[in-house]
Amino acid sequence: MKRKPKTPPPSSARLFNEPHPAAASAYTAHIDGGSRGNPGPASYAVIIHAPDGKEVFQIGKYLGRKTNNVAEYYALIAALDYATSQHLTRLKVMSDSELLVRQMQGRYKVKSADLRPLYERASQLAHSLEYFAIQHVPRAMNRDADRLANQALDRTAGESAWRSEPSDDGVVQVNKPVSEVEQTMSKTVRVRAHYVNGVLVPFEPLDLPDGTEVSFFLTQPHKI
Repeated sequence: MKRKPKTPPPSSARLFNEPHPAAASAYTAHIDGGSRGNPGPASYAVIIHAPDGKEVFQIGKYLGRKTNNVAEYYALIAALDYATSQHLTRLKVMSDSELLVRQMQGRYKVKSADLRPLYERASQLAHSLEYFAIQHVPRAMNRDADRLANQALDRTAGESAWRSEPSDDGVVQVNKPVSEVEQTMSKTVRVRAHYVNGVLVPFEPLDLPDGTEVSFFLTQPHKI
């Protein structure tokens, strides 16, 4: 019986002990992702340096309720997205996630249904580069990215700090969390719902992360 071949890793996702002339001129990305709880409130961070050591990009972003491994993949994809958007052709990635690194190197299989589409997206982006390498490093060597990811979580003030206020007509208004307000400006969502069998059922789906707790004020209808 013929064995089905494994999904190949990005062709240039080589181990760092394999010399490559492009490595010296590659940009370097330190990435990190994590969650407080698994799943739980999660964030990721990316810091990218040019070949001369100058920092050219950094981001720390809150994701909502995710697992550690999903957050790690978001960080990798963010680094690859930046590289492709800026027309960079050579990228080295440093990560303290052994699972992420080994999967991208083709040494571990991607069994998780949640990780599979993220892996495929990352692989597609990596294939578009002239040179891509990824290395597992100790957490101590990834301290700055770890700090940035934790700062993104801290800015959310408990990840579920969604503020709710009633309007004059009793319709609930739900504001986005602090981290998203800082990045995309405040956006208010007006929510109308039916009360059915002891449960409030929104007329339309709410764009909220799974597990979000929302407090609200309710104006009860009254007879005249």
